[in-house]
Amino acid sequence: MTEPRRAGAPAPESPDAPDTPVLLDADVVVIGAGPTGLMLAGELRLGGADVIVLESRETPTTESRASTLHARTMELLDDRGLLTPLGTPPSEPRGHFGGIPLDLTLPGRHPGQWKVEQTRTEALLQEWATGLGADVRRGHTLRSLTVTETYAEAGATGPGGRDVRVRARYAVGCDGERSTVRALAGAEFPGQEARRELLRADVAGIDVPDRRFQRLPGGLAVAACRNGVTRVMVHEFGRPAVARTGEPEFAEVVDVWKRVTGEDISGGTPLWVNSFHDANRQLTRYRDGRVLWAGDAAHQQMPIGGQALNLGLQDAVNLGWKLAAVVRGTAPDGLLDTYHDERHAVGRQVLGNIRAQALLLLGGPEAEPVRSLLGPLIALDDVRAHLAGKVSGLDIRYGAGAADVHPLTGTRLPRTALVDDGREAVDPSLRAGQGLFLTLDPSGTGPGTGTGAAAAAWAGRVGTAVARPVPGGVLDGLDAVLVRPDGYLAWTSADGAGPEAALHRWFGAPTHL
Repeated sequence: MTEPRRAGAPAPESPDAPDTPVLLDADVVVIGAGPTGLMLAGELRLGGADVIVLESRETPTTESRASTLHARTMELLDDRGLLTPLGTPPSEPRGHFGGIPLDLTLPGRHPGQWKVEQTRTEALLQEWATGLGADVRRGHTLRSLTVTETYAEAGATGPGGRDVRVRARYAVGCDGERSTVRALAGAEFPGQEARRELLRADVAGIDVPDRRFQRLPGGLAVAACRNGVTRVMVHEFGRPAVARTGEPEFAEVVDVWKRVTGEDISGGTPLWVNSFHDANRQLTRYRDGRVLWAGDAAHQQMPIGGQALNLGLQDAVNLGWKLAAVVRGTAPDGLLDTYHDERHAVGRQVLGNIRAQALLLLGGPEAEPVRSLLGPLIALDDVRAHLAGKVSGLDIRYGAGAADVHPLTGTRLPRTALVDDGREAVDPSLRAGQGLFLTLDPSGTGPGTGTGAAAAAWAGRVGTAVARPVPGGVLDGLDAVLVRPDGYLAWTSADGAGPEAALHRWFGAPTHL
């Protein structure tokens, strides 16, 4: 049997033997080159793992299903140095909760929501991941998955019908809500069946009023025109979700739009038509031995307010550094299981708020009493901030409820609590996908007594820096913090123990004593 090739090695060209399988190996095989799969591939490469990505589409999608990046995702992209290529995308402080206007502004580096077409996000992440050495192979359709105690092997049909097999230590399904990986593994995916549906189309050559979640007697209508193309979305109250095997015809969108709005858009040119529904499902486990899932392959939800894309990207950042540490042999026991523990809980909360929003958004007259009650409540700042935290991802706290720890432990590093010079000192370690031991020096004179001494034994996995906290800010009174590669605080100097236990827990055994 031909020896497998390492990740990044070119596939053998054998035109005279087209039936000869292409055999490859890698530390991790990722199925799916959407935003989640590409983000994961880059994160794995930062951590030193060999990665092959298999994608059934021969070329990147031209459809921008999602166009919203929320504050927490923007922070993560900033940590990896990925915002500069985006320039300054349009931002908007106002979002919504179930169609009710909601100010998303919260303290942070990138408040509100940012409008970036999914095509642009995918292009950015592919360039980043492949630049780091990820091997992205398009035109490869997964057909089999074999899992043993020592490896996971993905079998795919490649270009020209070639049999391609990738043997890896782990396989990760990032292949969307109709995940083939999930089906092949027989993973449990319980939840709510689709009940309601929104039809959506990008249409050129029509002139209709812009609408933002306009509730009419017959249904809900949304329209927004940009550069001569109008995106329309429509739901007819009482119309159940349609069982589909493909995308709807434009004629169906035309008919429903006319019944709801009274307007005729049949003369327009459809550039893209699809539908989405309110099915709400979540994997029982995000990990099954050597197989893991992230993004829509792990959870299915209505893409309200752009939360689905952001949830998937944040899954990838949580998983990437942990899985890379496992294949690199530096991970402590149980590190990989924290991916399920942390992200399943976050996913459950997000799916809950999306389910509530779907009822508010697509419910008919029966939803009006709840909408009337919630509208004034959202105007109260505590309620607004609570819901904005849920939508933006800024409210996440891992390990909430742990005894004898500071309230900031488990939350994201609040970079706005650092002065500019200190903030710049943070970037190198996080951009390299490493942890960070940050000594806080109120005087700003640095380098501080014993800076990074506790983390010195983890050199190469944990960087060190000095930063000056903003007087009176949330970091005030702390001497040091330990930051995970995904930007969350693993320890503060106000916790009940020193940093050594946290360093062992998240980064494994020290490199040297």
